[in-house]
Amino acid sequence: MGTFWMDRLVKDLPVGVDRLRQDRILEEALASGADPLHLAHVFSLGAKASLRYTSAVSPSDAEQAPNTPR
Repeated sequence: MGTFWMDRLVKDLPVGVDRLRQDRILEEALASGADPLHLAHVFSLGAKASLRYTSAVSPSDAEQAPNTPR
């Protein structure tokens, strides 16, 4: 399917094709356990891009640390 048809399909949506693709990649990152190699293969992403998506859905060290009183 070419961009002409994709643009016609999403013209009434509040977001564009690029945003839909980004959301789909983030959903796949969540579903696959944030595996950058999987994302790179499925979406033809480079190493840096796949790592950006996986880091966006991975909990940070601060979120993983238990709450302990000081």
